[in-house]
Order: sequence, then structure tokens, then C-alpha cells
Amino acid sequence: MTIDLVTSLNNNFGYNEFRQGQAQTINQLLNGNSSLSIFPTGSGKSLCYQLTALHLPHLTLVVSPLLALMKDQLDFLASKGIAAASIDSTLKGNQSQEIMAGVRSGKIKILMVSVERFKNERFRQFIQSVTVSMLVVDEAHCISEWGHNFRPDYLKLPNYRRELDIPLVLLLTATATKKVKFDMAAKFAINEQHIVQTGFYRANLDLSVIAVSSAQKNTKLLAVLSEQSAQLPDSLLQQSQQQYSQLQQPQPQQPQPERACSGIIYVTLQKTAELVANFLIDNNISASAYHAGFDSDKRQQIQADFMVGKIKVIVATIAFGMGIDKSDIRFVIHYDLPKSIENYSQEIGRAGRDGLSSNCITLANLDGLNTVENFVYGDTPELSGIEYLLNSIKTECQNGLWELQLISLSNASNIRQLPMKTLLVQLELFGVVQPLYAYFADFNIKLLQPVETILAKFNEDRQTFLSTIFRHTQFKKIWGSLNFETLLQNVNGDRNRVIAALEYLQELQLIELQTERMTEVFKVNTTELADPSLAKNLHHYFVDKEQKEIKRIAALVRFFQLDRCLSVNLSKYFDDQQVPEKCGHCSVCRGQNAVLSYSLQPQCPSDEKLLSVLTGLLNHLRAKTNQALSIDSCCRFLAGISVPVFARYKVRQLPGFALCEKLRYAEIRLKVESIWSLINIKN
Repeated sequence: MTIDLVTSLNNNFGYNEFRQGQAQTINQLLNGNSSLSIFPTGSGKSLCYQLTALHLPHLTLVVSPLLALMKDQLDFLASKGIAAASIDSTLKGNQSQEIMAGVRSGKIKILMVSVERFKNERFRQFIQSVTVSMLVVDEAHCISEWGHNFRPDYLKLPNYRRELDIPLVLLLTATATKKVKFDMAAKFAINEQHIVQTGFYRANLDLSVIAVSSAQKNTKLLAVLSEQSAQLPDSLLQQSQQQYSQLQQPQPQQPQPERACSGIIYVTLQKTAELVANFLIDNNISASAYHAGFDSDKRQQIQADFMVGKIKVIVATIAFGMGIDKSDIRFVIHYDLPKSIENYSQEIGRAGRDGLSSNCITLANLDGLNTVENFVYGDTPELSGIEYLLNSIKTECQNGLWELQLISLSNASNIRQLPMKTLLVQLELFGVVQPLYAYFADFNIKLLQPVETILAKFNEDRQTFLSTIFRHTQFKKIWGSLNFETLLQNVNGDRNRVIAALEYLQELQLIELQTERMTEVFKVNTTELADPSLAKNLHHYFVDKEQKEIKRIAALVRFFQLDRCLSVNLSKYFDDQQVPEKCGHCSVCRGQNAVLSYSLQPQCPSDEKLLSVLTGLLNHLRAKTNQALSIDSCCRFLAGISVPVFARYKVRQLPGFALCEKLRYAEIRLKVESIWSLINIKN
């Protein structure tokens, strides 16, 4: 049967025509061809899977990196009457069971999850029991190690796809260089002819780079914000006033919309977000800070207020933006340097989604370069940490199996959690370990009915099985802790049957179930593990990755100082060759080339001062742990980069922590290396 896609588009979403690339993507998918779609931010990527899902026989499973993205898309689908849901950490009570029941019945056509959800044995058991027509990977550049937001767990998605026998895949992203594009496609065997890439260039975005000292930033920021309000087109203001009067006809005395623009100001640090927001508020600008340090409810309220115009300006870290589909954002200002050209393009892409002119302004100097680089250096594990991990596998491996709990291993090895995940994936790729499954070490049960009432609902065989479970559950006042070790000795080791029974009881609202302490189980290849060069090879991988990220930052600084059209060069960076020679709407085209410099050249402390604080660090750690003090540990201490061992032993409270935070890491390392022998002699 031939599907009239335009009619379906209109009936289900109320649109009369497709945007560029959408129809091609949907047709490819409905013809059974997995696809990669690269559209600019705000160009309707999500509709490609949303419409396709309505014409597929079974579930469409969407992997999305952020809850905010899921919520935004679920709200949109709900407004169109399309049944969709997510399984995530915010669900309470029996909400997960209700969603699972909706999926099994076919009522829910679209299910959204994070990639980490696949590690959850309860979810994995569920998803294996349903048929999935299509896997959608949103922000798919996360799967590429060449990409700017690489997430190691994304590398496992091709395997999950094979295990679940999902016939169709759709990858979606707005930011992919040529290398990233083909890397993504190769991982899912997507043919080149099924890569749909629309133009990256956006004629309505005016790009400006303004060189400004840190001392003058706030003054310049106020001037820029004043210009944004003054530039609000009269036609746009009149349109807004007409819409307002139509909505408010019963109350004609309500005030008219103020002449002010909505916009986002991006900063690097949480404390900067609050300082800048307070500065704007003090200058009578409707503003609010937004960062990951706020609790979920506060972030959601700030976002909601911004979406409806109660707050005009959000001052945010990169925690804000993904999942924000506000069409009338008139400006995006970078108060600090972004992390990369890819991040810059994503962030400015949130402006002007309604097609009207919008301004993207960077207030630039080199003062924050060290901060951006330090995020990179903090994620490179030390060789000693990698050796600790490998030794842990050797000593803890039993019958060819190794179990780990991520947080504990991260703390013990002094490797942050994200690089630890990357390290585990690399061990998989090296053939050292093979992930088998994950389980929760702790199962807690709350009875919603008396045990006798619960048992009475089942036949004799099931009563015996459930009685065994309850007998091995130590109940206190309300919650009971299940002792899996003793239980499995009585049920022939059938863990899956136990979990299925508990899930079923929760689905019937007879119990409430909580699970904690996820434990991952790996099969170990002891031959590969014994390779004497393994630790050094893994360390080399991370150092190489570190240098690629540092080069990415250097490329960003070069981009901001270009003497050629910014818009054209940005588009070509993302392999869009169909652009004009000059855009005519960037600061370079206006003859305003930026030359970036330090506001005040940072000075390195004296050797005596460095020796004093590093000796204090060494003595502190020596009293707490037997771990040797490395050059990298000293550099991170001076740069103010936190790692697990610093948190565990309260190193941040020592004199000298972040003493050199204004310096770039490479400069700190050179200085520490020059006095390293003196540190060792002194101790």
C-alpha cells in the first residue's frame, strides 16, 4: 500500500509540507533503508522518526542523551495526540510498569530511553520481550570518537541493535564533520546514498566576534543587550502585539508586550552564570542563571518561565539548550569561549528558529582558554590508575568473570567516571573484556498488601516460589532487603525468574520495588590481559585523545580570529560546500576582524611558593594513602582540577589548590617538571 506522506503529515502534525530532507529520510526508512540525517539545529530532525513511527508495525525505540530532549519531544507528541513515553530516572511508583504495559499492548508507538538504560537488567529483560521496528539515535555524533561529545556507551549501540534484531536504524545529528559523518554511518552499515545532509548555512544568523577584556565584559554585555532590544523589528513587535490582543480580548487593559528580546548567554562555569545573571538583574534586565548545580525542579521552572517569556535572558552553562525548542530566540551571546567549533555551532543554532534575523555574538579574549582546556586534562587517566584497574581485574577475576561497580572503581583508581567508561569500552575493543550483563546488587521490596493476600492470588506452584522470595527478604519497618545470594541457592540460581516475578508483582501494584548498586559483569580474556604493553597502549590512547581535544580548542581560537567570512568557514567545517563566497552578515564581512589576547598576562608563582604548596600536598596524601605523588597530580592540584582522590582526601581544602588556575595546563606542567627533582629531594 502506497502511503501519502503529505496527507499523513497534515493529519498527524498539522503541517502542509515537508522541510528540506525530511521526505527523503522518511521515504528511505519506509523502504527499509537505514539512514543518517544531518540537519541544522531546529530544522525538524525529530519529525523524521515521529512520522515514520506511525507507519511502522511495531515499537520505535529512541536513544536520547538528555532528559530535557526527551521531555521536549514527548510534550510535542502529546500535543499531537501521539502515544509516546520515556523510561527514565524521574518515574515514580508503578509508572514504569504502566509504560511497559502500554508498549506491550501496542498503544505506545514511541519509547525514549538513555543509552545507559540498556545496562539495567530490568529494562533489558523487558525490551527483549517486545518487537522493535526501528532504533533512532538522537545526537548520533556521540557515537564517534572523532566527535566533540563522544560518549563511550554509544559505541555499544550497534551491538544492542544486533542483539535485539532491529531491522531499521535512523541516526540524527546537527553537527558532523566529514570524518564524523562517515564514521557514524560505518558503525551501522548505512550506505552513503542514504546519508541525507541539508545545508548547514543559515542566512538569518548574524555572527560577530568582539575582542573585549574581562574588565570590560559586563559593560559591553549591557551595550549589546541594549542593541538587541533596539533592533527588534517593528513588524515582529506588531505581530506580537496582535497575537497578544487576540489572546486578551476579554481584558483589553492588559499591558502590551515590552520591547525586549529573548536570548541565551553562555558561560563556562556555574559561578559565572550566577554572577552575570545577578549583574543583569541589578541593571533591570529580566534574567536568570541556569546550570547543573540547581536541582531538577528549579531547572524545569526556569526553563518553563523562559519558554513563556516570564524570563527574557538565560545565563547558562552548556547544561541549557538541548531540548529547548523556542522559535523566537533573537540572540545567543558567548560570554566565555565555547568548548569547540561544534559546541559553538550547536549553541548559536538555538537562535532564530523562526527564520527571522538573529544575532550570535562572542565576547572573546584568551582569559578563559585555560578553563576550557582543563576540562580536557582532567579526564586523562594517569598510567598508575590504568595499571590499578588492570591489576584489579587480575586479582578479582573468578572463573573467567569480573564484576565492577563504577563509582567504587572510579574512586579507587583515581579515574573520573566518564573516562572510566571510555577505558572499559577500550578494553572491549582490545579484546580484554566482554560485557555479559549487569545486575543490581540490592533489591528492596515494599509490601502494598499483606503477604497472605498476595499469595492467595496465585496457584500453589507460584505461591511456593513467592514464599521463598519473601522468606529470603529481611523486612524492617516498611522496606525489606532481598538476599539474592541465599535465595538463588533455593531456586536453582534462576535470577531471571525472580526478577520477572517481582516485576509482575509491582505491575499488579502488590509491591513497590527499588533497585540500587548496579554491578556490571565481564568475561575476561586472560591472555590479552597479560599483555605487558596493555597499560601503556591504553594510556597512549587517552593522551592522543587529549591532544586531539586541545587541537580542537586551538581550532576554535583560530576560527574566531579569521580574516575570512565566518559563516562560510563554519559551514565548510561541517562539509557544506553549497555556500556563498561571502555571507555579508558577519563581523569579518563588515571589516571587523577580531584579535584575541589576555586581559592581563597571568604570572606563575615563584619556585619557592610552588615547592611549599606541593610539599604540603605530598605530606597530606602520604598521611592518607600509600599512592605516590605524580607530576600529573601536582599539575591538577595547581590548576584546580578535581579528581576522585582529591575529593576523597579533602585536597581541595589545602593551601595552594588552584594556585595556578589562570595558567594553561601545559605551562604548569613545564614549571612542575623543572622543579620535580627538588620536590623529590625535599621529601
